[in-house]
Amino acid sequence: MTVVEYIAKELKSRGVKYVFGIPGGPSINLIDELRKSGIEFILTSNESAAGIMADVTGRLTGIPGICHATFGPGATNLSTGIGGAMLDRSPVIALTSVMPEKLRKRTVQMNIDHQLLFEPLTKASVIVNNDNITGVLKDAFELATDEYPGPVHLGLPSDKLLERVNEKKSYPVETESRKELLIDDELIELLEYSKRPLLALGLTASRAGIRDEIHKFLEKYPVPVVLTPMAKGLVNQDHYCYCGVLFHASSDKLSAVINEADLVIGLGYDPVEYNYESWLPDVPLIHINTVYTDMPEGIMVKQVTGALEGLLSMILPVLRTKPGWDFEFIADCRDSIHDAVMEETGRFSPVTVLKVLRETMPDNLIMSLDVGSHIHLFGQYWNPGPEGRLIMTNGWSTMGFGIPAAIAAALNMPEAPVACVTGDGGFLMMCGEMVTARRLNLGIVFIVLCDRELNLIKIKEQRKGVKNIGVDLYEGSLIGEKSFLGVPVKTCDNEESLREILSGIYPLAGPEIIEINIDPSEYNSIIVT
Repeated sequence: MTVVEYIAKELKSRGVKYVFGIPGGPSINLIDELRKSGIEFILTSNESAAGIMADVTGRLTGIPGICHATFGPGATNLSTGIGGAMLDRSPVIALTSVMPEKLRKRTVQMNIDHQLLFEPLTKASVIVNNDNITGVLKDAFELATDEYPGPVHLGLPSDKLLERVNEKKSYPVETESRKELLIDDELIELLEYSKRPLLALGLTASRAGIRDEIHKFLEKYPVPVVLTPMAKGLVNQDHYCYCGVLFHASSDKLSAVINEADLVIGLGYDPVEYNYESWLPDVPLIHINTVYTDMPEGIMVKQVTGALEGLLSMILPVLRTKPGWDFEFIADCRDSIHDAVMEETGRFSPVTVLKVLRETMPDNLIMSLDVGSHIHLFGQYWNPGPEGRLIMTNGWSTMGFGIPAAIAAALNMPEAPVACVTGDGGFLMMCGEMVTARRLNLGIVFIVLCDRELNLIKIKEQRKGVKNIGVDLYEGSLIGEKSFLGVPVKTCDNEESLREILSGIYPLAGPEIIEINIDPSEYNSIIVT
């Protein structure tokens, strides 16, 4: 086989359905081989969207998402999405065309060193050829899915793609097996003498799929639980142990419970979302994760690494029979967060939009969130539901994430309704992908909260006493028409019209945009900076 034939065959055998990106001249043969293998090449409007789509595909399926870009500007555009996969811990393989070896160090149109570009953004960045492709591609899949999951970059030299693969004897790659966690004397002592432990759940716990284990543990040993944003959904919001989400709206109210703890157990807690020192009280920390984590100085920490599955049942026997928590006090904390947005103001605000969406959207909704003030609101108050899912970026936190994330969700989970909530700033960054959603005929509701400004930056400037600079986006309407790039648009500026638009909106025959003109003033009272 040629190199491109081998790549297409190997991707197909591993369950890859889509490759996201924009073609370049050197990749035409590769894209043709993908077609022959039954893999669909999803053309995007921008390569950064392709990286985000590959990221979300990897999250939802467990199979590394695949994306592609051509020389120079294609690769640099792609790098934004790849950085997201790195810090949001998603398995991805990024393919870029690279110059023939004799041209790589010369002054050539569109030529930069892709390996240096992707080195800090990936777990590995390798140039492949007909001699190493079999081993490198196998290793790339293993490395992308190993803890922490993340992206691997493969450079495809334009002069090697049609050469015949030199099959070589394959030797198993030695990888560190996921060891079981050990319950040692130091860990037992910390657990035995704690009267009020607090459980902090993070991104790694969410990825480990231990939701049922957590709920069984809380039945036998009820302790208050706080979550990082990307762990939302691990514990039911109506569970009496649930407190709230760190870092997001009104999270300052969590300090009432946090400061009463005499021990914090960080289970699958990834500081890439929110550093411990930003909220940890002056008590011992047990940090349990799949990989070793760098810790700041001055924290009393017992760090344990290994597989998370089955851990909670292992530590139950050494815990006190009854933790000394007052659950009325915990309920008061939870209610104070809830009440922070429940007051009727008479304004058509993002809080009003949140309430309407909670009342009208189906329980199995997959919602993607873009970055901006609204992510703090929805990240705290949106309840994904038992069959639903909330998709966001927090480790990377790039604006423009929401639209391509929703497209990837709709492709990979076609039976579920999908919605995206974005601000007008995020929409402007990725609005070209409306054509992608339209061409693929995806029934996604794109909900655009229009406040005509970069509200989160505006709030931060005001709190620093700085005059608002660089936050005003436009005057008048964002779209103001009945369609945008061929996608139907419905506009509303009051609760009644929003309810009417959302009533029975699913199933959709194709994408729709809801342009919602909001008063953003409520953000200022609930966002914690």
